[in-house]
Amino acid sequence: MRKKLHTNLSFKIGGLAAALLLLVAFMLASVMFGVNHYSWDTIVASYTQPDGSNDHLIIQTSRIPRALIAAIVGGSLAVAGALMQAITRNPLASPSIFGVNAGAAFAIVLSVAFFDVSGLSQFAWIAFLGAAVSSCAVYLLGSVGRDGLTPIKITLAGSAITALFSSLTQGILLADGKAFDQVLFWLVGSVAGRTMEMLLSVLPYMLIALVGALLLSPHINVLTMGEDVAKGLGQHTLIIKASAAVVIVLLAGGSVAVAGPVVFVGIIVPHIVRYLVGIDYRWVLPYCAVLGALLLVGADIGARFIVMPKEVHVGVTTALIGVPFFVYIARKGGQWR
Repeated sequence: MRKKLHTNLSFKIGGLAAALLLLVAFMLASVMFGVNHYSWDTIVASYTQPDGSNDHLIIQTSRIPRALIAAIVGGSLAVAGALMQAITRNPLASPSIFGVNAGAAFAIVLSVAFFDVSGLSQFAWIAFLGAAVSSCAVYLLGSVGRDGLTPIKITLAGSAITALFSSLTQGILLADGKAFDQVLFWLVGSVAGRTMEMLLSVLPYMLIALVGALLLSPHINVLTMGEDVAKGLGQHTLIIKASAAVVIVLLAGGSVAVAGPVVFVGIIVPHIVRYLVGIDYRWVLPYCAVLGALLLVGADIGARFIVMPKEVHVGVTTALIGVPFFVYIARKGGQWR
């Protein structure tokens, strides 16, 4: 038994290390490949011997920020999705399905259209507020009724809130041409054209949330055994759920503030991870962070070559991957085998 446990632990550590190395390779490929290809020597020279050329400027201000943003947003959305699926006991839960992304996007569009907000730091706080409001609305709607919160009710509530905020967002954009011009490219979900300043405005909150998620992972393991069991073991389930909700809002809101509402990463990755390493969230969450980053960086690389020399927004690419996956999971009753 001890040998089996040791082998299983070695497999998980080795798998995580391999995924990290693959992520580094993908991020390097993201910097190197696109409409313009750059060699490793050119990338290094852009920092060690910068000459102000277009190639060096593109690498510094576009390619490297793009790779970093894709990795951080992808990992954050995957971790947020895994936490949502755990605390709601719903295998179809994710920030895009449960209205969190839509709420954050609506809040930003509303602030641009009616309050002339344009600061990056303001975008971050507005996205957090929108994500929090939509999360509370979904939870309250899903909890209405004698039987309380159930997976089907919270799924329907999330779909309703997503439709509501999406409709309101479209209505504002149609009525306000200025807001339409400012946020249209951002609403599709993309990591292209983003700057390091945009990432740095939300990065501290997202890193704190990622650390918080890892600290919560043992408590999430207990919570997934059932609320009655968790309470019987002395867990304060309300505090754990509230803490997880704060982490989800910071991760999803920060992601939307930087990259727009990128869809389906939060539902695809947690299912794949649980298939690979089981249901221990001490491993599920780190794997989600790495594989989520890997998925979005890879999707962004692929988006550059679909209609070369133009690019497809990465939100479109993840939707093309995610819709068939979502349908398959739904038909399987939430289990991927």
